[in-house]
Amino acid sequence: MGRNGEGQKGLQPADFLICFLLFSYAIICCMKVRDWAGLEHFNPQTVWKWCREGTMPDRVTVERSPSGAYMIYDPKYETASRVPVDSGSLRTVCYARVSCADQKADLQRQADRLKAFAIGMGVEHPEVVMETGSGMNDKRRKLNRLLADPTVGTIIVEHRDRLARMNAGLVESALKAQGRRVIVVDDTELDDDLVRDMTEALTSFCARLYGRRAAKHKAQAALKAAHDA
Repeated sequence: MGRNGEGQKGLQPADFLICFLLFSYAIICCMKVRDWAGLEHFNPQTVWKWCREGTMPDRVTVERSPSGAYMIYDPKYETASRVPVDSGSLRTVCYARVSCADQKADLQRQADRLKAFAIGMGVEHPEVVMETGSGMNDKRRKLNRLLADPTVGTIIVEHRDRLARMNAGLVESALKAQGRRVIVVDDTELDDDLVRDMTEALTSFCARLYGRRAAKHKAQAALKAAHDA
């Protein structure tokens, strides 16, 4: 050892090991927004918005790096490998629905909000089911599959009319009798979707009376008359 190194100890193997473990811990537990969004199946733009507004799930900590980037610490990815899985527990599923295919962006945002709500409840791995279809339609395949699945203990919907436009209370009562439940995040209804569903119901009714060609025009005329009344 040279003169400048007299009285000084070099890094020992144990020191390298500690540095490696600390570095690995930081890599595993802190991640970029895009990486965390990918693991949680969120839209990265939604997560960036939550970071800016301070509305991330309670269990998640958000820090700013020296460069200004958001870094996310999520304890779930620190301990997930050590948490035993109870295969007999009932599943929690978030159900998101919109009426029309042109609402795809709204459907994704709705799903993101539901998943964030479920995580805030303490659900570690909430499932998300997204479906496009009228709230008046009782033959929605994905919803019917959830209702018929006894392993689904909790269904989370943003609004009650996402579950069904009519008789949603009967669905809730039937599930409750089986020891299952529906959680409604917000009890208000969406007026835009209500108009869409009513238009669809009237169009179907008019098609039976006047034929398919005149059905849409007749339904719009009926809605206008109701609005002007």
